[in-house]
Amino acid sequence: MKKYLIVLILALCYYSSPAQVNDYKVVFDMSSRDSISQLAVIREVDLIKSGNPDAKLEVVVYGAGMNLVLKDKSIQPEGIQKILAMKDVTVKVCSLTLKRNNVDKSQLIPGVEVVPDGIYEIITKQKEGWGYIKVAH
Repeated sequence: MKKYLIVLILALCYYSSPAQVNDYKVVFDMSSRDSISQLAVIREVDLIKSGNPDAKLEVVVYGAGMNLVLKDKSIQPEGIQKILAMKDVTVKVCSLTLKRNNVDKSQLIPGVEVVPDGIYEIITKQKEGWGYIKVAH
């Protein structure tokens, strides 16, 4: 009986160990023009990467959140550039949102990628096992 208890304890320790964090993948849904929410997503990405350097993180911007990634309108251009410089962090903006607002790719903060459809990008990440966070306060 002691032998089985020891095996059970070792198995629990193994399966709850930080080594399982290698699977840390999160997609953030940013569609808010609210400055607090926009600051929050940058802060959250920074905090996650501080604690989990191997985490894969993606911020998908669409709708009213678009100003976050525009050179001349972003309240956090330095914050966006900081997270873009991190390993395994991407910021993507919806091309439909750009088109609807007559915005050209040249107006984006350097490093921001364009995807055909922001919502579809999020759904695809979820199908691939990524966690989902709707950025709001």
